[in-house]
Amino acid sequence: MQAANANGAETGPTDDYVTVYVGDTLFGLAIERVHDVFVPSGVTPVPLAPNEIVGLLNLRGRVVTALCLRRRLGLPDAEPQGDKASPKMAIGLEQGGETFALVVDGVGEVLKLGADSREAVPINLDPRWRNLATCVHRLDGRLLVILDVDALLGFSAAGAKAA
Repeated sequence: MQAANANGAETGPTDDYVTVYVGDTLFGLAIERVHDVFVPSGVTPVPLAPNEIVGLLNLRGRVVTALCLRRRLGLPDAEPQGDKASPKMAIGLEQGGETFALVVDGVGEVLKLGADSREAVPINLDPRWRNLATCVHRLDGRLLVILDVDALLGFSAAGAKAA
């Protein structure tokens, strides 16, 4: 894909990302990996599952594993706001023929970003995040951490023990 600047001139290839929020932190997921955006409901807990696994849910007749991005990133669960918990959103992703629901605090917009704002993952980024990120983009004083969906959904025996 090519992006155009304000003068209509092409600025080079771009990548599209669906942005999601965990607290005030902005993350990006490659748009070609995103299949659905929905409000998760009817989540059934799974006994003895890793902490990141919220449970199973039904998405248009398919059994989907719901994964909490907060927990996957090593963050505490969100505090309820007021009398009730704030509604969560989920991003439908597929890997290895399986469907996953990535539960996030909120979904932002789709951003088309070029190489001019892309940087390598900072060395001082938390190691739990660094291992799940492919790069970062600097956006008007904010950092957009691009997540590696394969690493995010990849569970190893070592990762399960650490949870």
